Amino acid sequence: MHEIINITIVEARQLIGLNMDPVVCVEIGDEKKYTSMKESTNCPYYNEYFVFDFHVPPDVMFDKIIKLSVIHSKNLLRSGTLVGSFKMDVGTVYSQPEHQFYHKWAMLSDPDDITAGCKGYVKCDIAVVGKGDNIKTPIHSILFNTRLCHSPQEPAAPRGFPVERQWARFYVKIHRAEGLPKMNTNIMANVKKAFIGENRDLVDPYVQVQFAGQKGKTSVQKSSYEPIWNEQVVFTELFPPLCKRIKVQIRDSDKVNDVAIGTHFIDLRKISNDGDKGFLPTLGPAWVNMYGSTRQYSLMDEHQDLNDGLGEGVSFRARLLLSVCCLLQGSPTFFLLRTSTEPKKNVRPGGATGKVDEFFLFGAFLEATMIDRKIGDKPIRFEITIGNYGNQIDGISSRSSSKKKKKDGESEEEENELIQNSSDEEPEEERDLASVSTTPAMKPVVTDRNYFHLPYFEKKPCVYIKSWWQDQRRRLYNSNMMDKIADKLVSHTTFPQRQMLCQQDRFVTLANKDLNQAGRTKLDRERLKTCMREMDSMGQQAKQMRTQVKKNTFKDKLKLAQNFLQRLRFLADEPQHSIPDVFVWMMSNNKRIAYARIPSKDILYSIVDEETGKDCGKVKAVFLKLPGKKGFGHAGWTVQAKLELYLWLGLNKQKKDFLSGLPNGFEEVKATKSTPTLQSVPPVTLVYDMKQVFQLRAHMYQARSLFAADSSGLSDPFARVFFSTHSQVTEILNETLCPTWDQLLVFDNVELFGEASELRDDPPIIVVEFYDQDTVVWTSFHFYMDQHFTVGQGGRAELPPIETSTDSERGPIIPVPLGIRPVLSRYRIEVLFWGLRDLKRINLAQVDRPRVDIECAGRGVQSALIQNYKKNPNFGTLVKWFEVDLPENELLHPPLNIRVVDCRAFGRYILVGSHAVTSLRRFIYSAPDKNSNHWATAGNLHSATCIHENNQKKKKKKKKGGAEEEEETDESMLDWWSKYFASIETLKEVCALLIQMNMEIKHLLCVNPSIGWCVQVYNKELETEYGDFEDWLHTFNLYRGKAGDADEHTQDDDRIVGRFKGSLCMYKLPLSEEITREAGYDPNMGMFQSIPHNDPIHVLVRVYVVRATDLHPADINGKADPYVAIKLGKSEVKDKENYISKQLNPVFGKSFDIEATFPMESMLTVSVYDWDLVGTDDLIGETRIDLENRFYSKYRATCGISSHYSLHGYNIWRDPMKPSQVLARLCKEGKMDPPIYGPGGMVQVGGRVFQGPTEIEDENGLKKQTEEHLALTVLNHWEEIPRVGCKLVPEHVETRPLLNPDKPGIEQGRIEMWVDMFPMDSPAPGPALDVSPRKPKSFELRVIIWNTDDVILEDDAFMTGEKMSDIYVRGWLKGQQEDKQDTDVHYHSLTGEGNFNWRFVFPFDYLMAEEKIVISKKESMFSWDETEYKIPPRLTMQVWDADHFSADDFLGAIELDLNRFPRGAKTAKQCTLDMIRKEQELPTISIFKQKRVKGWWPFVARDENDEMELTGKVEAELHLVTAEEAEKSPVGLGRNEPDPLEKPNRPDTTFLWFLSPLKAVRYLICTRYKWLIIKVVLALLLLIMIGLFLYSMPGYLSGSTSSYNQISTNTITL
Repeated sequence: MHEIINITIVEARQLIGLNMDPVVCVEIGDEKKYTSMKESTNCPYYNEYFVFDFHVPPDVMFDKIIKLSVIHSKNLLRSGTLVGSFKMDVGTVYSQPEHQFYHKWAMLSDPDDITAGCKGYVKCDIAVVGKGDNIKTPIHSILFNTRLCHSPQEPAAPRGFPVERQWARFYVKIHRAEGLPKMNTNIMANVKKAFIGENRDLVDPYVQVQFAGQKGKTSVQKSSYEPIWNEQVVFTELFPPLCKRIKVQIRDSDKVNDVAIGTHFIDLRKISNDGDKGFLPTLGPAWVNMYGSTRQYSLMDEHQDLNDGLGEGVSFRARLLLSVCCLLQGSPTFFLLRTSTEPKKNVRPGGATGKVDEFFLFGAFLEATMIDRKIGDKPIRFEITIGNYGNQIDGISSRSSSKKKKKDGESEEEENELIQNSSDEEPEEERDLASVSTTPAMKPVVTDRNYFHLPYFEKKPCVYIKSWWQDQRRRLYNSNMMDKIADKLVSHTTFPQRQMLCQQDRFVTLANKDLNQAGRTKLDRERLKTCMREMDSMGQQAKQMRTQVKKNTFKDKLKLAQNFLQRLRFLADEPQHSIPDVFVWMMSNNKRIAYARIPSKDILYSIVDEETGKDCGKVKAVFLKLPGKKGFGHAGWTVQAKLELYLWLGLNKQKKDFLSGLPNGFEEVKATKSTPTLQSVPPVTLVYDMKQVFQLRAHMYQARSLFAADSSGLSDPFARVFFSTHSQVTEILNETLCPTWDQLLVFDNVELFGEASELRDDPPIIVVEFYDQDTVVWTSFHFYMDQHFTVGQGGRAELPPIETSTDSERGPIIPVPLGIRPVLSRYRIEVLFWGLRDLKRINLAQVDRPRVDIECAGRGVQSALIQNYKKNPNFGTLVKWFEVDLPENELLHPPLNIRVVDCRAFGRYILVGSHAVTSLRRFIYSAPDKNSNHWATAGNLHSATCIHENNQKKKKKKKKGGAEEEEETDESMLDWWSKYFASIETLKEVCALLIQMNMEIKHLLCVNPSIGWCVQVYNKELETEYGDFEDWLHTFNLYRGKAGDADEHTQDDDRIVGRFKGSLCMYKLPLSEEITREAGYDPNMGMFQSIPHNDPIHVLVRVYVVRATDLHPADINGKADPYVAIKLGKSEVKDKENYISKQLNPVFGKSFDIEATFPMESMLTVSVYDWDLVGTDDLIGETRIDLENRFYSKYRATCGISSHYSLHGYNIWRDPMKPSQVLARLCKEGKMDPPIYGPGGMVQVGGRVFQGPTEIEDENGLKKQTEEHLALTVLNHWEEIPRVGCKLVPEHVETRPLLNPDKPGIEQGRIEMWVDMFPMDSPAPGPALDVSPRKPKSFELRVIIWNTDDVILEDDAFMTGEKMSDIYVRGWLKGQQEDKQDTDVHYHSLTGEGNFNWRFVFPFDYLMAEEKIVISKKESMFSWDETEYKIPPRLTMQVWDADHFSADDFLGAIELDLNRFPRGAKTAKQCTLDMIRKEQELPTISIFKQKRVKGWWPFVARDENDEMELTGKVEAELHLVTAEEAEKSPVGLGRNEPDPLEKPNRPDTTFLWFLSPLKAVRYLICTRYKWLIIKVVLALLLLIMIGLFLYSMPGYLSGSTSSYNQISTNTITL
C-alpha cells in the first residue's frame, strides 16, 4: 500500500511562554521534519508544507501516530524546550470525509504536566492520499475561512468531538497467559537440559502494550508456557483520545532479538460509548485469543508477519487474560503517573472470567474435492483444532514448570490443569473418550488435469474434540442475534421497518437472560444497554421510514437502511473473546498445506434458534486457502481444496443433538476400542445407505470483462464447472475478454447422499472457474464463483429431453435450449469511425496502416484502412453499420469488442490493442420528446446581471454601528487578478448561502456566479463537469498486455497502447420514418447527422497557467524550484528561466501560444519541473488534456463565454467571434431560425424571448448601440433553448491534478489553468490576457511610540529597594525580525509610566488582493537565490526592562493584524485586557483603509498559571503611506531628521543619579518617606531623652543623698 501524508503547518497561536522562538516538529513514526524558526513571537505564521511517503500495509499505516510538537529555541547546539504536543493516529484522519482535516486547530498539551491546561494551538491541514485519491478542499472549510476567525474554533478532531479534552489514565492490566507455543528448537532444549539438568519451557514471555505513541511492558517470566504477571501498564492521554487502538503483544525475550508470539488490537470504539448514556473504556477481566503463524517453531518463520497482527492468523498462538479501565482527571483514584508497570492482586480466571465448562466440537467431512494437484499424490488428511485442543503436531507444549505446586495456590494450579487439558492429557478414567481431531489419511484420486478428490463416497469420516473454556456463550449468542437481524435486513431491504420491529422485542427478551451469570463484566452490562438503546432507536426510525419513502427521498432512506446495517454489524462484533476460532487444516506428508478459519460463534449451538450460529448443524462448503503471503497474488486464486463440512459446537451436556442437522440415511460407526456401555461416544465414520442419482445441466451462455491473461491484452477463455466429484469444460474461444459460449453442459449420474427432499431444500453448491488456455500450458489465471441449483421433485423425468447425443467423452457442443436462452430482437449498430490516437509501437515496429474491427454477438464491421497513420490518423469513411440479433433485455446485451490491427506486408495482421464495451445501454438511440419544451423562466437571472452592472463600481462596507457607506473603486486599478479573487470570494459567499439554506453542497462547484464580471473557478477538471466532452465523440482506450502480470497492483493505465475515437448508436429495427423524413437527413451518416468533417485543421492553442498548489517536494530541504513546461505534438516550451525558488505553492501567471494541427497534435501536456543547478531537472507532475474532444464538443470549450461583453480593460472579450456571430452559428448548426433582435432590448431565439442591455462604452467613454449584450445573454442561458440547448463552457479556471509516472495514481499537486483554442482560418484573436503575477505594492509603516503606562515594575532600586523599571519598547513586522527597532530607555520609571516620542519606520511590500506581505530573502548563506515568502501583515510590539549586567527582561507584548485589529482606546484607563480577550466581538479596523490611527493598546503576558495578565499599556500612532508618498515626505528614525519628534518630558528622577545625587536623595527620602522619617526622628528624640534621663538619674540621686547626709551631720553637730 502506497500512501502519502500531506501536512501543512499554517500557523500557531496562544503559545504559552515569554518571547518565544518557536519551531514546529512534525513526526510520523520514526520520521521527523521541522518548520523554520520564528523569532520572538507567540503567534508564528509558517504556511509550510510537508510530505511523508509510506509503503506499508494498511494496518501498520493506520496505527502510525502523527505528532505535532512546538519547540522553543531549537538550534544546532541544543534540542530546545517542549512547549506542547498533539497526537493523532493516521486512521482517524483517513476516516474523515475526503481523508483529511482542513484548516483545523490542533490543541497542544504537555504530557509531563497534566495539571496545566492548553499550551497553545497549531493550525494545520492533514491529508492521507492514496492511489487515485484527489485532495479536495472541503466546502464547509471554505466557509470557515470567510469568517476570518483568528481564534481556534474548529479543533483537529472528528465532528462531535469536544473542543476541550481532559487528561485520563488508561490502565491495561495484564494478569496471565496460557497456551504459549515453543519459541526455541528442540536442539537448544537438549543443550539447556545438559547444562541445567531439567527440560524447561522454551519461551521467556513478556507483554508489550502500545497506545498513542507510548509503549510499556511487563516483566519477563522466564521459561513459562503459562506465565502469571498480575501487572498493569498505565498510559496518560487526553480523553477522548484521537488514537483508536491499543496494541497488546506477547513477545519472547531473546538476547539477540525479541520475537512476537501473538498480537491483539483493542478498538476503543468497541469498548466505550460516547453517547449521552455512554461509558468510559472498559474491558474484562476477559481472555483475548491471539492468532498468527503455525505453532511449529522455526528460525526463519515465513509467516512471522501474522504474529505481528498483519493479515489473518492461520493458527491459535495463545490467549491472554487482561482488563482495561479508564479514569478521568479529577476522579478520587486518579494519581499522577506516566507509563509504568505495577503489581496487582492476583485475579483467578475461574472466578473473574466465568465458570469453566466442557465443550464438545463435532465435524463430519461429507466431501473433499478440488484438491490442487500441485500438492502431490501422497495421502491427505484433515485436522480440526479449537485453541490447542486437537492440535497433534505442534499444539501442546511440555509444561514442566506449571506442575510445580505452590503452597497457597493448589486450587489455582488444579484449575489450570483443567483448562489446559487436551487430547493427550485426559484423565485415566476417560481415556476411552479421547478426542479424535484428524481424519484417516487417504490417497487422493484424480478428478481432472487440475484437481484431485478424496474417495469418501458413502463413508464420511468424522472428528470430535472435547475442550474446556469459560462459559461465556451469552456474548456469542448476542452477536449471533445481531448478525441474524442484519442478514434479514439485507434480504428484506424493501421493508426494513418490519424486520427491525419483529426482531427488537425478541432480542431484548433473550439478551436479558443470564444477567447474573458468573464472569459478567462491566462491559457486558454496558454493551447490553447500548445494544438495546440502538435497537430501540433503529426501531423508531424504521417506523417512520415507510411513511416518508417517496421517489425523491428513496436514496436517502436507502442510505439510512444501510446505516442500520453498519450499526448492527458493529454491535455484533464482540470485543471480549470467549471460545477461540476453529481451524481446519489439510495436511500431507505431515505438513500443513492449506487452511480455513471458522469463527466459533458461527457453529455454536443453542436451544433457541435465534441464538444458534448460522452454520451450526448445517452442511456448508468450505474453501481452503494457502496461509500467509502464499495466499496473495495469483497463487491465492487457486482453490486448494473444497470441503462439504458439517460442524457442531456446544456444551458437552447438550451433545445429544449434534447429529440432528446431517442429511438422513446414515449409520454411525464408532471407534473399535469404545465399550458398549459408553453410548455417548461420537461416531468416527458415517456410512450412508441412502443415495440419490441426479442429472445436472449447466447452461453456459456468456461472460464479460474477464481477466487479460495474454500478452496481447486478450484471453482464450473457457469455463470449468465443478459439482461434487464431477467436472466439465466449455469450448475454448480464442482472443476475447467477453466470450459467448451458448453451451449446455450435462452431468450424468451425479450421486448425492441423503433424502431428495433435503437436497432440494438445501442443495450443494456449484463452482464455476474461468481459465485462459495457453498453447504451452493450461493457465493459472482464473476466477471462481459459486451458485446454488434447484432440484426437481421428479428427477430427470421433469427435465426437457436433449436431442443431441452426449455419449462420447467430449461430445458435440449443445447450445442453450430456447426456453432458457433470452428472447432476441433485430438491432442495427451504427459505428462512427473518427480516428486513432497515440498508438504505441508493436514489437519495436511503428503502426503504419491500422484498421478497426467491431464485433458484437458474432457479427461486425470493419473500418476503412488508414493508409498512413503518421500523416493523418483519421478514417476516410466516417459511418458504417451492421445488424445483429440481441436479447430484448438490455441487461443481457453482449459486449461489443473493438479491436485495432495493423495491416502489414504479405497479408499479415498484427493486433495492436482491444477494448470491450461491456454495456451498450448508453449508446441506445432514443427519439427526442417533442412535447417536452425544456423551458425555464430566466427573467430573474438576467436582471441580476444588469443590476450588478450598474453597481459594479461601488462596493459596500460596514462601519461601526452598522451604518453603510459606499467606497469608490478605481476601475483603472483592476486587472484579471481582481476578477479571479472576486470569483473566489463569490464562491465563498455562495457556499455560505447554501449552508444557511441547508442546500446540497454538491451543487456548489457547478454554480455559475451570475453576480458580477466573475470567472468560474472549478475545483476540478473541466472534463469532470462536462462528461469528458463525450457528447458525441467518445474515446475508447485500447489495451494490450497481461493485467497484473508483473505486479498485482498494476493499473490498467500501464496497459494502454492507444485510443480509438468514435461513437456507437444502437436502435431496434425497423426505424421510425419520422427520423428519415427530417430535412437534411443524410442516409450515409445514419444517426450521426450534422457532425463536422474530420479533415486536419490548424489551430492556435493558448495556454494560461495561473498557479500550482501543494506541489510534492523535490529537494532535500523539503521545497522545490518549480517551472512550467508545455508540450503539444512536437512543439515544446520550457519556461526554465523563470523558475520560482523554493516554493510549493508557486504563482506562475504565464500564457503560452502554440500552433498545432488537429488531429496529429491534439494531446496537450502541461508539466511542472523542479529546477536543479546540477544535473537534469526532475519532473514533479504533469497533466494531459485531450484538446480534440474539447474543440469539437457542442459545449463550445474553445473559448469560455464571459458573463459580460466589453471592448477594453481587464474584462475584454477574448474570442475573435463576437457574441452575435457565435449565436448565429449555433442557431445554424442546430437547424434553427436565426435570432430576431427587437426593440427595447429584446431578442427571440427558438421561441424564447430574452432581454438585456443594448448600450456599450468604448475606450473614450462614449456609449453606442450594440446587440452583443443581447446575444451574450442568450449564450449564457443556452441550456434553456429547446432541443439543441446545452450549458456552454463559461469563462473559467480549472484545477487539474499533477501526476508522476513514477508514482502512478498519487497526486503530486494541483495546477490552475485554462486553454483557449482558435482556428487559424478564422480571424486572428487579440493579444493574450495579462495574467502575470501582481507585483506587490511598496508601503511604509510609521509607528510612533508616544507613551507607556502601568508597565509592571521588575527591578529593585540599589539604594532603597524601590520597585522600578528601565522601560523600552521594541517593534517589528512579522517576517522581518532582523529589522527589529527599539526605543531609547526610560530609566528608573517608578510608576510604570514611560515617555518616548520615538518613531519606528518599517518599509514592506504588500499584495492587496491576498492580504499578504511579500518578503524575498535567502534562507541561508549557502542558498543560490532568494526565496519569496507571503505572510500576513502583523505588527509586534513588546515592552522590556533593560538590565546592565544581565539579559533584558521581557515584560509583555501585543500583536496587531494590520488588516483587522481593534481600535485603540482613547485614554489609558479605557485600555483593558478585554481588548485582547474579546477581540472577536469588538469592531476592527484596517490600516490599509484607515491609513492613520492613534490610541492605547494593552501589553499582555502569561503568568505562572497560564492566565493572561495585563503587563502594561502603550500609546502608539500608526501611519501607513505608500512608497511614493514616503519619498515625497520622508521622516527620520527615532527623533532624527527629517520631521523630528520632540524630546519627551521625562521626570527629573529619570537621570537624577547622574546629575545631582543630593537632589535625588532629597526627592526619594523627602517625597516618599517624609512621615516615616518624622516618626523615626521623634522616636529617636524620645529615646535620647529617656536615655539622658536614665543616665542623669543616678548622679542626681547620689547628689541628693550626699546633701542630705551633710545636712544631717550639721544638725547633729548643732
